[in-house]
Amino acid sequence: MTNVNEGAANPAQKTVLLGVTGCIAAYKSCEIVRGLQKAGVRVKVVMTEHATEFVGPTTFRALTHETVAVGLFDDPSDPIHHVSLAQEADVFLIAPCTANVIAKIANGIADDLLTTTALATTAPLVIAPAMNVNMYENGATRYNIGKLHIRGARFIDAGDGYLACGDIGKGRLAEVDDIVSATLDELGVKRDLAGRSVMITAGPTVEPIDPVRYISNHSSGKTGYALARAAALRGADVTLISGPVSLAAPQGVHMVHVKTARDMFAAAEDAFEDADIAIFAAAVADMRPREAAGHKLKKGIADAELGTIDLVENPDILATLGERKEQQVVVGFAAETNDVVANAEKKLVSKHADLVVANEVGGGRAFGADDNVVWFVDDQDVEELPRMSKTRLADEILNKAMQFLA
Repeated sequence: MTNVNEGAANPAQKTVLLGVTGCIAAYKSCEIVRGLQKAGVRVKVVMTEHATEFVGPTTFRALTHETVAVGLFDDPSDPIHHVSLAQEADVFLIAPCTANVIAKIANGIADDLLTTTALATTAPLVIAPAMNVNMYENGATRYNIGKLHIRGARFIDAGDGYLACGDIGKGRLAEVDDIVSATLDELGVKRDLAGRSVMITAGPTVEPIDPVRYISNHSSGKTGYALARAAALRGADVTLISGPVSLAAPQGVHMVHVKTARDMFAAAEDAFEDADIAIFAAAVADMRPREAAGHKLKKGIADAELGTIDLVENPDILATLGERKEQQVVVGFAAETNDVVANAEKKLVSKHADLVVANEVGGGRAFGADDNVVWFVDDQDVEELPRMSKTRLADEILNKAMQFLA
């Protein structure tokens, strides 16, 4: 199933504040929420009182997993709610936007939470009007739209067609896809992976020794999750196969939670066939106990096998699927403590990868950190990248992977 982020915003994630006004087209705002979430965007909703007559706040709360703002004083913990909302927004989208709300914003009237927030925000303003054809073509409405254009607001023109009132003409809310695309454009989000499928493995695997012990590693999953967020923002259909981590699921991403290397291998096999880009960022345990004990093993003679655990190799997920690749671009990772580039060059060949992202680990580097230094290794070149955040690194990896796409 597709997961949405519940709770506090991820600082690397874009936030759209969606304003919903009192119009029959308000039900389409639910589709707009889903479209933005699919692109990995966090959505918060602010509604006018009249909007709640068409769609209830509970609906948007269920869709966004965020509180829904309606009244100026409906959040006792935040006495200046319009300011905090305004500051959270990377883009303020109002869809649908009635003639009344357009007029208020154009003339600086702030008499409810939505219009007060619109006046307080410095974020780009995107407006998708919806109203009766005569209201839309009325000189006052055209004048107000013109004023907002001059002030930098972006309008998504209403469409022609049959209107709820029975009239035929211009005034219908624009298509949901057009509204989502315009909003993402204002966010500065590239959609260069639209129509592509990206599979990503992330985090560690855990191999049980007994009911209370396991073999694992220090992988936090941060790079894999950053890759998933970035790919979703760029329009990809993303499957994230994750070992146990303490990170929130990125919005707009199909999550597959696994524990062991064999679980991850099975999930990756399923997703690999349809992938255009397959990124193996997980730190997979090389070995596992041949048999996990059914009881907690004790030290000493009673359970001497605790000191002599019989280990066997786990499947090599990258090598196995890399050898099967057809149209897929395969990206592997090399976490090394020495001879980083040399080891990555060997891995590039042995794992049948198109690209290996190599990094030096240990001593507080890479695992668990928010930034990293890596080398891109392919069969033509070795490129060392400067230290950067894992969020920025994710986009650099995707940019490089796209060079291999047919």
